Formats: sequence, C-alpha cells, structure tokens
Amino acid sequence: MFLPSRLHHRSCAVKCESFVTEEFSLLCWNVHKNNTKSVALKSYFESIEDDYDFFLLQEANFRDDAAFTLPNFAFDAAANLEVKKTFYGVLTASRVESRKSEAFLSQGKESLFGPHKSLLLSSYLFADNTELLILNVHAINFRESKSHQKELERFLTLISHHKGPLIVAGDFNTWNKTRMQNLETLIADMGLKSVPFMSTDAVKSFMGKPLDFILYRDLALVSAHCESLPKLSDHNPLFATFKKV
Repeated sequence: MFLPSRLHHRSCAVKCESFVTEEFSLLCWNVHKNNTKSVALKSYFESIEDDYDFFLLQEANFRDDAAFTLPNFAFDAAANLEVKKTFYGVLTASRVESRKSEAFLSQGKESLFGPHKSLLLSSYLFADNTELLILNVHAINFRESKSHQKELERFLTLISHHKGPLIVAGDFNTWNKTRMQNLETLIADMGLKSVPFMSTDAVKSFMGKPLDFILYRDLALVSAHCESLPKLSDHNPLFATFKKV
C-alpha cells in the first residue's frame, strides 16, 4: 500500500557547514505531515531556525527536488509512504551535510494492509573527526508488542557498532507497559540516557505513557524542554542542547 518508489531522499541546496559545533541544539517532533502544508508551522520553524542545528522530524513530507522548509538546512529522509509523488516518513535536517546516511523500512507493517514505518541513520563529524551518529525513529504502532520489540532489537543492531557520541530520538509509540519495558531494555543495553522533561511539560502521551524520547550517549546534556503547540501538530516538539565531551 503506497510503497515508496524511492526510500532514501537527500537534498543540500546550500553550502553547508563542515562540522558539528562543540555545543549543538536539536528539535525532535512528529509534525503530523504538516511541515510543508502548514503556513503556521513553517513560520514557527523560521522563528527558531537560528537557535537549532538539527531538526529530527517524524511524519514529515518531502521531495528530492524541493529544499527543506528552511533553505539553510540540508536534509536526509527515509520514506515509508508515497502519495501523488509526495513522500512521507522521517527526516533529519541539519546545518552540516551528513557524512553518510542510510534509510530503512520497518520489517513489519502497521497492519496486514498498512504501511511500513521508516527510520534514518545519519553520521556527522565534529572538527576533530569524532563521529556523531543520529538515529531518527518512528516505531511501529498498530501491531502487537512483540513486533514492537523486534523493531527495537533491530535499532540495537544498527547502532551497536558505534562507539562514540550517539543520539536516538523520535516517536517510539511506547503506549503500554510492555513497550515501555522494551525501550528501557534498549536504553540499558546501549548505555543510553533519556533526556528528562519536567512532568509539567507536554510530552505526547497515550494511556499515561510518553511516546516521544530523545536518548543519548557520550554527550553532556546542557538543557532540555518541551513546548505545547497543539495547533501545529498532534505531538509537541522536544528540544535539547548537548555539548561534546
């Protein structure tokens, strides 16, 4: 159903920075397919563009021949849907062009006739040639928890070779106890930390369980917050600033 004709998409319409700065900030957000359709969302991105180095989006829409919403950012994207020559999936936009990037489809589908999910693994360099690896995730949703567990185990396989700074972020669809336990196992196995958000922050949740996370390793967390923007998407954006250690 709507299987994309092309999985990996990439655009760098401007000259990008060569290296990730020692301190960098990112936004992680399921934008509900609104990033090119909503004038309000585009205006919001423009209002914060100078403050962030990475935009990790889920349910983004994109095309190779179109620049990202912010023209000073390059992007890589992994498509899981294609409708009328427009692609949907996860997208990582950055001030630094990726050194390499790989797009993947989930092994399972959302249902018997539903779409796959997609995930994107991208590599960037600091000035000392240390590699920063970023996995942008939209985990499978409308399936039994065993399928969700298998997808998280696959994430582990994709990033297990990497020994340096690492970020795993996105919509993990951890809406029940078993799915949360699966994620906690991944966090423990990879030595990750979860960015803490205050209980009053508006992290998207379902059945009392948060769905969106920013996980990290071998970086120092400088600050983090979540902003409530219900008119722009059905999820709220997560923000974090990190420093290289």
